[in-house]
Amino acid sequence: MSAPALKSLAAYSRFVAEILSRPSVTRSTVAVWSDGPWTGIVEGEVFFVQGTRLRLREELDFEAGLITAYGYEVYRGNERLFWYDDFPHPNDPTLASTFPHHKHVQPDIRNHRIPAPGMSFTLPNLPHLIQEIEAING
Repeated sequence: MSAPALKSLAAYSRFVAEILSRPSVTRSTVAVWSDGPWTGIVEGEVFFVQGTRLRLREELDFEAGLITAYGYEVYRGNERLFWYDDFPHPNDPTLASTFPHHKHVQPDIRNHRIPAPGMSFTLPNLPHLIQEIEAING
């Protein structure tokens, strides 16, 4: 079952605007647009207090109510703290519990992957990401 926000460009645009109006967000360049009758793209950066920044891209299918692809990167200054992606790694049994969702973390951020239980194709991921960033910002 998908979330109502994923059912239309207008609904997802409202959802993004509402969630990014939090006090922890200092500014945003996030744009939501349609690239076809039933599909959309979300792309941009969200800047938080404490100098943390979220870079995101989502591809959406409004007819199916799905996020069909995503990438989320979190930075403090120029340092990439972690990132989430949905690129499948079927030969890594440690990621099976949330396949294909996973998080890249330090050390060796490119190759050190852990399960990502907060990520989904059927529900918006922004609430989880923002909560995580607010937690690391204290």
